[in-house]
Amino acid sequence: MKVIIIEDEAPAREIVKSYLKSHRDVELCAEYADGFSGIKGIKEHNPDLIFLDVQMPKITGFEMLELMDKHPEIIFTTAYDQYAIKAFEANAVDYLLKPFAKDRFDQALEKAKAKLADINNDTAKKPMQKVLETINEKPDNLFRIVVKKAGDIHVIPIEDITYIEAKDDYVMLYTNKSRFLKEKTMKYYESHLDPQQFVRVHRSYIVRIDEVKRLEPYGKSSYIAILKGGQKANVSLSGYKKLKEVLNF
Repeated sequence: MKVIIIEDEAPAREIVKSYLKSHRDVELCAEYADGFSGIKGIKEHNPDLIFLDVQMPKITGFEMLELMDKHPEIIFTTAYDQYAIKAFEANAVDYLLKPFAKDRFDQALEKAKAKLADINNDTAKKPMQKVLETINEKPDNLFRIVVKKAGDIHVIPIEDITYIEAKDDYVMLYTNKSRFLKEKTMKYYESHLDPQQFVRVHRSYIVRIDEVKRLEPYGKSSYIAILKGGQKANVSLSGYKKLKEVLNF
């Protein structure tokens, strides 16, 4: 079984490496101190299992999951109970709450081995599917969005987003300087963006409230929102009512 470690704290990496020495059927391919290099390492080594820290600088372990082209099994490691619970609910192989003992580590690793050995298990064939689905269901408000564009990773603060447009199975995220395609649904962003800042005004558009410059009638029961940057977004009748409420007009 090929394994890599993605953990920003050197002592934590050393503990995992020490515990792995007693498992002769495990090959440690590499270790990384941040999510950016970790993503490149996953592509390079194609591991079966990752020991992944949740709280890391630059991007978190959960944000990493959205950027992975390949989805190995995950054992989350974290010092915070709330992240451990979220990881557990996300159907990862296991989570290790720091500091963890050797016997607890061995237990998690054996679970990973058993899961990988079960080739007839649909969950084993798609190890990250349930993890991503469960994380996406969490109603936590976003404060940034991590995307890949032309091979580069971009971290976009929510305050930079002007509007979002549906594009089939993707969405286009617009800022004043650029745009980014993301494999997410409008429903996801509708439920994860602060409703005091963003409103879904149409099945295909979510707009930042303070970017709306004016509304113009368009047909009998719809409108066009003109944004401060000159962009236009369709507004349905229900979207118009939402805007009336938040803008108090």
